Amino acid sequence: MEKGRILVLDDDPVVTLSCKRILGAEGYSISTAERGEDALNKLAREDFDLFISDVRLPDINGMTVLKEARVLKPKTDVVIITGYPTLEDARESSRLGAFEYIEKPFTPDFMINVANKVFDTRGWILRQAFIDEFRDSVTPLRDAENPVIFYKEGTWARPVKDGLWEIGCDLRYWMLAGNLVYVEFMQDIDSLEAGKPFARLYASSSPVSDLNSPMSGELREINTKANDVMVALLKDHLSEGWLLWLARVLPLASEQT
Repeated sequence: MEKGRILVLDDDPVVTLSCKRILGAEGYSISTAERGEDALNKLAREDFDLFISDVRLPDINGMTVLKEARVLKPKTDVVIITGYPTLEDARESSRLGAFEYIEKPFTPDFMINVANKVFDTRGWILRQAFIDEFRDSVTPLRDAENPVIFYKEGTWARPVKDGLWEIGCDLRYWMLAGNLVYVEFMQDIDSLEAGKPFARLYASSSPVSDLNSPMSGELREINTKANDVMVALLKDHLSEGWLLWLARVLPLASEQT
């Protein structure tokens, strides 16, 4: 039984073939395009549930494709994939209505998880007891008011309030490396530097993994319940669209423009 229709736009045939093989094996119907204009023409003629688009294309920019796709088919979810992720593109893709912004290359399991999140509308609700206990320590992936707008190597960021940003990790990404044990923050830091570690993840079957900050700024708060929440998410709720925030940061003025 067909689970849904997906259009994949990428000028790299390896990527389109991989998506076709990976997602096709999961029961999705996959169409592909190598040029932005071709993808937009397909969207105009046909209905798709999900549109996966690269940013760097041979004819037009992926952000332009995203903007036009949202006009042509506003009910079609869009996922942006890129080998050159930037915070600026992440912000713009979110503003234009992209469901998610992810870095290439990605593992088969990761892409399957992304597609399943789009199609599984029942997965966004946690048991009330979990919400009551951890409501201040988890981030809903689909939050219309404060969406996640940057994603790279399992680390994400989103604006919250009072000029602050939350940064954290997607446990589903890191579970691919092994069973997670706990997270440890770097000691004696009061500021974060983009691309530099601010925490470490320990797993039972893999080396320690550094979590690099997606932005520079002043560290205002850390999630003291991070390890308790990690245990709860891994046990019951990992697939339900919730992310773990680790720190709240006041970005440098240059990064807020």
